Amino acid sequence: MMLAWHWPWAALAGILVAVAVVMLLVVFARRRDTNDEAVFSLDEDLNTEHASRLFHQWRVVNRVAVVAMAIALALAVALVARPSQVGAGDERASSRDIVLCLDVSGSTLPYDREVIDTYLELVKHFEGERIGLSIFNSTSRTVFPLTDDYDLVTKQLTAASTALKGVETQDDIDKMSDADYQKIADWLEGTQNRKDATSLIGDGVVSCAAMLPGFAYGSANETNASRQRAASIVLATDNVVSGKPTYSLDEALDLTRQTNITVDGLYSGPKSSEGEQTTSDMKTAIESHGGVFLTQSNGRSVEELVRDIQSRRDTESDSKAKASMTDAPGWWTLALVVAVIIVLACAWRLRR
Repeated sequence: MMLAWHWPWAALAGILVAVAVVMLLVVFARRRDTNDEAVFSLDEDLNTEHASRLFHQWRVVNRVAVVAMAIALALAVALVARPSQVGAGDERASSRDIVLCLDVSGSTLPYDREVIDTYLELVKHFEGERIGLSIFNSTSRTVFPLTDDYDLVTKQLTAASTALKGVETQDDIDKMSDADYQKIADWLEGTQNRKDATSLIGDGVVSCAAMLPGFAYGSANETNASRQRAASIVLATDNVVSGKPTYSLDEALDLTRQTNITVDGLYSGPKSSEGEQTTSDMKTAIESHGGVFLTQSNGRSVEELVRDIQSRRDTESDSKAKASMTDAPGWWTLALVVAVIIVLACAWRLRR
């Protein structure tokens, strides 16, 4: 944070007024002195120890009062100029909406847990970002809506991570206890309501976009196309569709682009399938709509991919941040009050 003055010209005007008042007081004081006809000498009256001590105290208190008045005047002039602080940190920190959009079909569940665990760590450093979580298969379910209640977010992400613990292969699922299997079933409830259909990615993206303010299912206008907060979706899927979706991935991305929602793609599937056409199609669709697409190539983990996406969006938010100026009169006001109290105390003492 940097100190600045909101009305510096007001301080200059205040200084000029103060100088003018002081000069007038000096002129009138000199005139009064020249008009005094009687001259008194206090030498004899002060030629006692008690009187000398009292006069010395009077002079000290008088000088303290003058100094305190000068300081109070300077502080008053400074307050007229409105001392302010300039900074961009808070402006950026509270300007992002993030929706985690996770494909929860059988082939992607092992990778979903890694995404969830990574955001469970990242959310500890969030300051004002709002985050939501939606999962989809043939249909979608909102796990928690867009929120900056990080206690709620941490609780929900922890519960999701616990439910998915140990889900690596079908063998892991077969070996699960009934209680653990029920936890997964409860967490996935509502995502498989259409028969003979799984991983309807386009429909999932549209459902995730609907969690963000301003999304109007393809109707871009002045209200929803202009955003006060950056909006992004982190889509984790292997892009293997089974069934007939309402929206294809390209159609869904067209809708999000119309409302200035960025969709970043994270390939959540086995490394052996990264070279397939479905993965290539996903990469093309995401990147052609302005998003970032990442895979686990070169030995990178899902955690590294998530952090890469997050860091890119943070950098983008930093570059768009605007400096903000806020009034900061706190210490100046306190100092002025102290100076005035000293003046009043000195005045009271001088009257005695």
